[in-house]
Amino acid sequence: MPDPLIVLDRVSHVFAGRAGHTRAVDEVSLELEPGKVLCLVGESGSGKTTTARIAAGLTRPTAGTVRFQGTDIHRLTGDAATGFRRAVQYIHQDPYASLNPVRDVFGTLAAPLRRHRVVRGREQVRRRALDLLTEVDLTPPENFLGKYPHQLSGGQRQRVAVARALTLGPRLIIADEATSMLDVSIRISLLNVLRRLRDDLGVAFLFITHDLALAKYFGWHGATAVMHEGRVVESGPTPRVINEPTHEYTRALLAAIPLADPDGARSRVAPL
Repeated sequence: MPDPLIVLDRVSHVFAGRAGHTRAVDEVSLELEPGKVLCLVGESGSGKTTTARIAAGLTRPTAGTVRFQGTDIHRLTGDAATGFRRAVQYIHQDPYASLNPVRDVFGTLAAPLRRHRVVRGREQVRRRALDLLTEVDLTPPENFLGKYPHQLSGGQRQRVAVARALTLGPRLIIADEATSMLDVSIRISLLNVLRRLRDDLGVAFLFITHDLALAKYFGWHGATAVMHEGRVVESGPTPRVINEPTHEYTRALLAAIPLADPDGARSRVAPL
């Protein structure tokens, strides 16, 4: 078995406010192997986004450690810290807010390529941008380079966000409810793009969602962890979590999935 790519070891995070302290994440332990998928599932307020931000190094945990390839990410310096920032990329939930409105698509993709000197010269940057747009099914790519976010649909914006996440050749992509604001048909199309990238590029995914049906679709061959009130209440291979849930909260999430034929399926477990 390969060594874990990233490990969250008993991480906690407490937010301080006027009304007191709120423990958003409570001693969560997770690990993800290279090229694998871990789905983190829970309702709004369960702590899954804070956990994702901790994994990405965007939020420092109050307690516990995050290790990337065996090293505490908050002890990384110099080239090692830069390497971590390149290796771990984040796709945000809201495609309307995650892109700079004054940058066209070319500028959005060119910025990290130039900043990290992945390619040099405008023509090389342009060719790489075209390749990235093709990878996320924005074709013909030449039609999108000069467009601004307000000229794109929500699904197109999120595909640009995915392309931006791919610019630096990441080893881990953290997708935080990346499809929740999209129409159902567009959602499945984008999930298929992410699945192809996972298979073709060997990128590991920490996939955050409130929907166990999406966890089944995207992470069937990976693992799923269920969060409730800041804690992981159940985890394991996705087929086991979906088909043999042991925690009442997991069973409640499964029961909340809409049925295609509710009258004919009252006595059966909700199909996914």
